[in-house]
Amino acid sequence: MMFKSINPFSQEVIAEHEVLTNAQLNYKLKLSESAFKDWKTTSFQQRADKMQRLAVVLRENKETLGLLITHEMGKIIAESIAEVEKSAGNCDFYAEHAEEMLQDEYYNTPFRSMSVYDPIGAVFAIMPWNYPFWQVLRFAAPAIMAGNVTLLKHSSNVIGCAKAIESAFLEAGFPEGVFQQISIEIPQVESVIAANIVHGITLTGSEGAGSSVASLAGKHIKKTVMELGGSDAFIVLNDADLEKAAHVAAQSRMLNAGQACICAKRFIVTEKVADEFVSLFAQNIKSLKQGNPVQEGIQMGPLARLDLAKTLADQLEKSLQQGAKLIVGGAVESCNFQPTLIDFVSVNSIAFQEETFGPLAAVIRAKDENDAIAIANNHRYGLASAIWTEDRERAYKLARKIEAGNVFVNSLVRSDSRVPFGGIKKSGYGRELGAVGIKEFMNMKSLVIE
Repeated sequence: MMFKSINPFSQEVIAEHEVLTNAQLNYKLKLSESAFKDWKTTSFQQRADKMQRLAVVLRENKETLGLLITHEMGKIIAESIAEVEKSAGNCDFYAEHAEEMLQDEYYNTPFRSMSVYDPIGAVFAIMPWNYPFWQVLRFAAPAIMAGNVTLLKHSSNVIGCAKAIESAFLEAGFPEGVFQQISIEIPQVESVIAANIVHGITLTGSEGAGSSVASLAGKHIKKTVMELGGSDAFIVLNDADLEKAAHVAAQSRMLNAGQACICAKRFIVTEKVADEFVSLFAQNIKSLKQGNPVQEGIQMGPLARLDLAKTLADQLEKSLQQGAKLIVGGAVESCNFQPTLIDFVSVNSIAFQEETFGPLAAVIRAKDENDAIAIANNHRYGLASAIWTEDRERAYKLARKIEAGNVFVNSLVRSDSRVPFGGIKKSGYGRELGAVGIKEFMNMKSLVIE
């Protein structure tokens, strides 16, 4: 069995990767167990030295690694290089702050009492193709700085990226087994989850994948962190800076060709400003230049796979049949899906109900701010939201009412190494990043001394 890497723009097969046999997988699990025995005893400084070296390796090779990302999943080369740079920054952040984040915590009791944080073993990650470097380093840098070891099952279309990340860890001086990529098929996943060395599982992916993996983890009593689907609300109120909101709206929906859980997908606009906002939004979308993602000046590449383009085209067609109005775009050729804007979308529309993973923006018109919040919360997903208004105090009050793991005011929704990130409802549970994220896969051990 082979995994194929297919260039989304040219449809050329650029590489093939062998699936691990069960014997090879068992060897890697044993290697992980052996590596953990030594790695957990290293000092934070020893780990930090290697993690900072990893950041250097990534930055020194960012053009080559960026080109690999573009060839495997299709994002424009500038976004690919920026992703490598952001991943390197995450390595530096945890190299500098992990020890501080995991300091002993003392309690006000008549006796000496505290909590200490111990590494747990191997963290098994099942990661998506849309950010093939960032998603991996987002989990791996804190987990490894905390003294854990890691196992990565990457998406089958970006195995080249997985292998490149593993090579970067080795080049940076990490011992063999601290970070391993494992090219396995879905039926082999349970054997990894069941392995004694594995004590945590983190998954970023679809709701269906999360449900399946969480069920297996529950069967084997292993902790999980899940970042799943999203249909993020982008709320524009009467007093919003419409030009800035429209610019960021296009950026938020069309970044990475719209292939991100935290892309804004439902643009909920109050009726008073809806016509003007839609006009400005359309202008921003029309200005985007789509084409070969390796060429300079191109602002959007193809979707990552043919099946993704077909699914999005079907969602668009059904939404139009349900009463939505096509404002911009709508054409599809191979994996190239034209940046598209639809208006007058109802809460019963498929573009509202389902996650649209690609460059399709749906505008929903709200009566007022209370109606906008109600529409935003009327969804199975709760990953992130944005509110646009010049009244910061009102924005704060409204943000507290939104059912999501993250709310940004007058800003592009994004993940940041310093800030915990994750969702609620069908968007998952648990948090990555920040001091909260690094503690997700630690044993918080209470010590009492009398």
